[in-house]
Amino acid sequence: MEAISEARRHIDNAKNFLSNNARKQDGLYQDKKYVKIAGHTAYTGILLVLNELLGEKNKKTPKSVEWYQYELSRVDKSLLSNFATAYQILHIDMGYQGTQSAKIAALGLDSAEKIIDWVETRLEKKNQ
Repeated sequence: MEAISEARRHIDNAKNFLSNNARKQDGLYQDKKYVKIAGHTAYTGILLVLNELLGEKNKKTPKSVEWYQYELSRVDKSLLSNFATAYQILHIDMGYQGTQSAKIAALGLDSAEKIIDWVETRLEKKNQ
């Protein structure tokens, strides 16, 4: 379950970037650089657990978002929905565009945590 603890560490790091560096004021982050870093960090954490869940051994070769969507559609629709939300918010809105909305960032991080919790539960059941 090393992937789970590593993914949680990524989420914690993302939250720290936002709270310590992005300077929230009136519900908006003032420094896009740290919003982008936080988004990429959290999204990487999601990919760690999804690779563990899906048994992806070749972790050095990045998979497309379409690959993850297809594989997750075969596993669980709610997991796929959370992934779609996390991908849009963490990877696109935060990671590339540097969205300043703290509410949007919180929604993305919440989706990431739901994915990690879901995968952790699934892997625990699998290992029993």
